[in-house]
Amino acid sequence: MTDRKITDDRRRPTSFVVDDDIPTKEEPQTHPNRAPRRFDDGIAITPDELDPFISPQELSPDALAVAVPVKRKRFSFANLAAAAFGTFLSLAFGLWADRIIRDLFARSDWLGYAAAAALGVGIVALLVMVGREIIGIMRLAAVQTLKTQAEDALKSPRPTAARTVVAALTKLTGHRAETARGRAALDATKDDIIDGPQLIDLAERELLSPLDRQARVLILGASKRVSVVTAVSPRAVVDLVYVLFEVTRLIRAMADLYGGRPGTLGLLKLMRDVMAHLAVTGSIAVGDGIAQQVLGHGLASRLSSKLGEGVINGLLTARIGIAAMDLCRPLPFHAVKRPGIGDFMSDISPVGPRKTD
Repeated sequence: MTDRKITDDRRRPTSFVVDDDIPTKEEPQTHPNRAPRRFDDGIAITPDELDPFISPQELSPDALAVAVPVKRKRFSFANLAAAAFGTFLSLAFGLWADRIIRDLFARSDWLGYAAAAALGVGIVALLVMVGREIIGIMRLAAVQTLKTQAEDALKSPRPTAARTVVAALTKLTGHRAETARGRAALDATKDDIIDGPQLIDLAERELLSPLDRQARVLILGASKRVSVVTAVSPRAVVDLVYVLFEVTRLIRAMADLYGGRPGTLGLLKLMRDVMAHLAVTGSIAVGDGIAQQVLGHGLASRLSSKLGEGVINGLLTARIGIAAMDLCRPLPFHAVKRPGIGDFMSDISPVGPRKTD
């Protein structure tokens, strides 16, 4: 009886279909539906200011603006008056020149032809002068554009923008013999894999470091000449005229050194920008304070006032030269240290700066 009951309770043989795509009833669910729960502890929210994946530009209020309003150009009566008077003066000059040439032809043919030839040569020369001034202004604008592109390329690790900046810089400084070795070194890196900021730093060291040394020589020479001339000149007018002459020559030489080569109008614009740069960055105060800073409190009172004026004018000339170097340099100071007024104090001052406690 017992053996028959055990035999009946045994499971009869059955067949099963094995398929990997169809889950069996015995397999547990891999991703069961979970009821929503609330987590109050262990959650820390990082503020936007500390989030490393959010750039500072995205946090600025300007980044949220959909469209920037464009300022409407207002009608200018000053421009209208300038255009009207310019046209009137041009017509008046044309009528005057025509009358003069007609009168000369009435007297003699060769006088009329000579006047017409002189007028034509003068007009051609004037057009050439205007063209050179425009080209000089365009060179200065190209230097500033290259500096802006270099600042943008320094923020991106991709070398495409940096290669474009380096190519433009090589073309701009190709007329200088001091950059021959640097150009050869940059040509050797054409097939190398270099990040954008490192490539621009390499170009700055190889191409602009020799020019920076030349710029220091120019600034130091102009500062020494101003210091000596203003120390021995008998008149303040002579000091003013000579300082203006040296500053103008220094700014032009600085622009020529870095490839700007401005004309007369471009030089005036560059001088205005240099003075504006001095006003923004801060200039050296003129007076007893700077003399005491350079020469020392006790020694400044013992030396003659003319010597102190010469030192001060020399330092001011050096400050203007540094500002001109900032503006004319096609790359910002990044891999190379920017020169300061302290680099020229020991060479301009007869005794050098005195360390104060």
